[in-house]
Amino acid sequence: MINLLVVSGSPVDQSSIDIILDRISNAIADRVPEQYQVVSTFVKLNELKFMPCQSCGEAPTPKFCLFDDGLTDVYTKLADCDCLLFGTPVYFDSVSAQAKMFIDRCNCFRPPDFDNVDPDHHFIRILKRKRPGAMVLVGGERGWFEGARRVVAGFFKWVEVTNEGLIVYRSPGFIRAGSVADDRETLAEADALGRRLAEIITRDHGRP
Repeated sequence: MINLLVVSGSPVDQSSIDIILDRISNAIADRVPEQYQVVSTFVKLNELKFMPCQSCGEAPTPKFCLFDDGLTDVYTKLADCDCLLFGTPVYFDSVSAQAKMFIDRCNCFRPPDFDNVDPDHHFIRILKRKRPGAMVLVGGERGWFEGARRVVAGFFKWVEVTNEGLIVYRSPGFIRAGSVADDRETLAEADALGRRLAEIITRDHGRP
């Protein structure tokens, strides 16, 4: 079984982000060999109720976080997934509030003691393997995407996800949601990325 986690940081229903993420997800499912069962979970962060990181400074072991809220089940899916797709709109040169809250709350997935040199360090390294992933960024025609890309790239590194592709869509306006549905070039790019991810997932599936 191949577990695919798709996370959208867009607050808009049927947004261009959701459409692109769905397109990549479908391309993965279509390309993965039939002997594998692809289980895709779509998480719309705006529909969840969860608090911002409280910078507790305490290890939540054996849980992923000291707080139980809308992210509790998502943590397990993130830890178990074989591929992560993450999308966010670009707001003020960074990710959305929903996306940033989620990223911050994943802090305890990785201990600050990267070299395991502190015998008194209480945080455990929860994730034992790297997984492929891809990011989707949507903004205005004059938007600057590098700030948001760096935030998501840092998050990927933190949760042991290798970035295998980035799709940037510059929306021609903010009046109609989902305008990417008419952009054949971007949709084709999403299809191609999904096929590439399927090859990587299939190749690496079952490796430690």
